[in-house]
Order: sequence, then C-alpha cells, then structure tokens
Amino acid sequence: MGQMIEFAAGDIDARGYLATPESGSGPGVIVVQEWWGLDSGIKGMADRLADNGFVALAPDLYHGELAEHTEMDKAGELMNSMPPERAAADMSGAVDALLARSETTGDGVGVVGFCMGGMLTFLLAATRPDAVKAAVPFYGYPSGDDGPDVSKIEARIQGHFAETDDFFGPEGVRELEQKLQDMGKQVTLTVHQGTGHAFMSPHDALDTYDEQLAETIWPQFTGFLHEILD
Repeated sequence: MGQMIEFAAGDIDARGYLATPESGSGPGVIVVQEWWGLDSGIKGMADRLADNGFVALAPDLYHGELAEHTEMDKAGELMNSMPPERAAADMSGAVDALLARSETTGDGVGVVGFCMGGMLTFLLAATRPDAVKAAVPFYGYPSGDDGPDVSKIEARIQGHFAETDDFFGPEGVRELEQKLQDMGKQVTLTVHQGTGHAFMSPHDALDTYDEQLAETIWPQFTGFLHEILD
C-alpha cells in the first residue's frame, strides 16, 4: 500500500514511508518509529492507519539504519547515537510534508509513536504546537531535565503504557499525567494492567504482544484521532 518518499528537513533531505487510504484522502498522522528503526512493523502500523482512513507518514529517523529484533544492543546504539536536533528536524519536516500533500485533509495532524517514538511524540507535540492537534504515545515518555518543554503542548493526548516496563515505568506515567493536567492540558495516560513493554507490536520481539488488548485499543485511539482531526 505504501511507498517511500523524500521531503525537506531543514537543510537536508529526509525520507519516510507514506501510506494513503483507499478513499484517496484523509487526515494526516505522523507515525514515529520504535528503537529498531523504520522496519516492517512500523510500516505495518502506517498501513493499518491508512486502512482506518488516515494519510500516514513514518519518517526514517535513522536515515537507512536498522536493527533486527534480535539486536537489542544495536537498537540501543542507534537510538543513543541519533542526533536529537536531526530527529526533531526530520519529524517537523514530515509534518510540513504531510500537510502539503493534496491527499491530506484539515490543517493539523496527529502523531502516534511507539517505544522511543512514544517519547518523541511528546517532543514533536511540544515543538510543533501549531500543527499537532492530537498525540497518541505508546510505552515511551520523556523524563529528566533534558526533555521537551511540555508546557508548549496544545494537542490533546491519549497515551497507553505498560504496567511492567523496565524502560518506562508506570510511576513516571502517573507523574507526567499529573504534571500535564496541572498545566491545564487535555491528557489521559492509561497504564494497562498485566502488560509489558511493546504490547501493541505484532513482531513480539520481547514476547509481550497482547493481541486481544491491541485489538481493543486500535478503535479507541483511531476514533480519538478522527474525532479531533476530521
């Protein structure tokens, strides 16, 4: 269904995977990759969003690099060596590219991110409040002093997180939700009981995929995106 496209990201060229609905048009959604890279799993997520009526664009934040699902050390190295400024520029460029496409309806976009991409979903919402109207982070969130200025976020947020997660613990989810709510943000961050990190990912790299829960969450978050972006 999808295809690789090129777009401008500041002073450099970036690439991403674009999937469009059969209807030919729909609201735009940025899909932000896991730490593996722009792999078949993320392309599959973009395809499924297109099946749900969205024009989905997943920027390639590693610029062609990939880690196999058995290469956790490599995935960690790729994530840690990714220049944050370049990632921010790539995602911002993807927003502009998506809004410029004739297939994209409306004047704003949604953002959906998984794992590392969940964390980056907050970054993109904070750096592009002019365009990001809805954000759906999975598993990941910013923590520490190096995170984005979340006070700038204007998007409505519906987040989904794991109860057992060595990468992004549930205590941090609750603290972030309270912080955002105290700022007056429209945010709901749900910690799903009995789940582990990457419970939405069919590749099941961590043996944590929960198909039943995933099928329950899909209409919840796609309905949320349609409600805001249509």
